[in-house]
Amino acid sequence: MPEPATCFFDHDPAELATLFGGWGLPRYRAEQVRGWVYDKGVTDPHAMSNLPHRDRELLAERMRFTVGQIVREQQASDGTRKLLLAWPEAAAAGNAAGDASQDARTTLPVLGERDDDDLPWHTECVMIPAGDRRTACISSQVGCPVGCKFCASGLGGLEGNLSAGRIVEQVWWLNQHGGRITNVVFMGMGEPLANFAAVTRAVRTLAADWAFNLSARRITVSTVGLPAQIRRLADLELPITLAVSLHAPNDELRRTLIPWADRVSVDQLIDAGRYYFHRTGREVTLEYILLGGVNDQAQHARELARVARRLRSNINLIRYNEVAGLPFNRPRGDDVRAFQRVLREAGVNAHIRASRGRDIAAACGQLRHETRAAR
Repeated sequence: MPEPATCFFDHDPAELATLFGGWGLPRYRAEQVRGWVYDKGVTDPHAMSNLPHRDRELLAERMRFTVGQIVREQQASDGTRKLLLAWPEAAAAGNAAGDASQDARTTLPVLGERDDDDLPWHTECVMIPAGDRRTACISSQVGCPVGCKFCASGLGGLEGNLSAGRIVEQVWWLNQHGGRITNVVFMGMGEPLANFAAVTRAVRTLAADWAFNLSARRITVSTVGLPAQIRRLADLELPITLAVSLHAPNDELRRTLIPWADRVSVDQLIDAGRYYFHRTGREVTLEYILLGGVNDQAQHARELARVARRLRSNINLIRYNEVAGLPFNRPRGDDVRAFQRVLREAGVNAHIRASRGRDIAAACGQLRHETRAAR
């Protein structure tokens, strides 16, 4: 039987050189191929004109350069672009990265199961333009185990983990379809720190000078709050930004919105955030989605200010993007501005994030959810 094709984005330069050497290719061929893919955006080995014909044929046979397939693409009036990717050979992708999610599962529940084994895995990635900045919002899992009550990503539960290569590949696709990416946020589908090994490997690739050469300070990892994994991330001393999805200023309200909050308190998250700042010197971002009439009132803002002042942090206020079938509403503009004003008067650095891509269902999991609902 022929040897199964290996995936380009799963390998660093040293691994590629070893792999090519085993195929009888000169090791320097790995650097040539790397240049074609990362620098020129070329993934067809037959178009790699400085390679001998024999080597191009061998690479076409033994290496898959892109695995995901674009099944839907949308562009918003504000320039935001969203891709829905289908991943064949889903089980292999998940097994390649599944080891590190087990430590999260031992202490936190996984909600939902794969809803249809006959469907391919689908994930979303988004390019958000702002002046000279092109931010990629990428997924780390297929579906989500957390099951936040207001979010479309977890409606079908967790289907599996993406490998590091499939995480990196999303940025490559967005480079081709929306301009050169300058920033990356792990705020798409999934809980990044429940896929720890794959996400941290992907971060290293994104920041490497042989790949996308992004400053680590332009990479943000967002988590609903896994204190042990936050500490593990801090100990790697990667100068990335940590964003904690808080969404409520107290445990009682947070438990009604985020099932995993039954096991992790706000106090635990604050302690982990302090540790992260101590180890990295990087201020923690607190993400707060404002849900109309639920968590957007003045008393919530006052409580949130007391929480934020306990660590070096800033707050991103996010207006909720409605999801069909979920009982939550977008907050009124006056309430959002009043919420921010309370925080700033309390000495907290709070920003209102601009809503982008509302006309193409750009919130996490929305396009995937709508595509499946239409089947």
